[in-house]
Amino acid sequence: MSSRFIDWIWNIRGSLALAPGQSSDEVFSRLDPLFRQAGTSHDRTNDTLTFRKKDQAAQDKMSIFDGGVLRIQEGEGGPVLRYHLTSRTLLLCFLAPLLFLSFAGLTVALGNLAKPSAEAKKPEKKEVALPQNPIDKALGAPAPEKPKKPGKAEDDKKPSPTASYVFAAIFAALYAAGRILEDRLVKALLKKRVLGL
Repeated sequence: MSSRFIDWIWNIRGSLALAPGQSSDEVFSRLDPLFRQAGTSHDRTNDTLTFRKKDQAAQDKMSIFDGGVLRIQEGEGGPVLRYHLTSRTLLLCFLAPLLFLSFAGLTVALGNLAKPSAEAKKPEKKEVALPQNPIDKALGAPAPEKPKKPGKAEDDKKPSPTASYVFAAIFAALYAAGRILEDRLVKALLKKRVLGL
């Protein structure tokens, strides 16, 4: 199976139509401030700019990306800026729900394994009515409550996978929102820088 079928998870690709007659030098000089951030290294050859980020600051507008390639090519309607950006953060947000779902499955499996052994060890208890003190009876106090059925307290203590499901849902929502939002944000950022909009 080609990696292209799965690399959309942590890769963002897109293109941006440039103004007619806009040169590579002009485009990359306008983009230059984005790659002059702390922890960012970049290299430009002709119509291609490659960058890498390490320990990037949160204030960096492209901090979610760890690297990428921006290339200017001739399109049908004129020059086009094509970009291919990679993000480990998106990959981790994609994998986190799978991790929490595996925790939930493990919790359910351990709960099912522990249940039969707990039932085997449980001695049979007969419900016995508690005796009422004659003084309490004479004063009209209510009779003592019957003890709870055995096993209910043990069921309450059984580990629950609910927290794992909640965290899986949170990270799935974060990934979906982040993947859509970052795609739009980076395109808007590049458009603003390159076209001055």
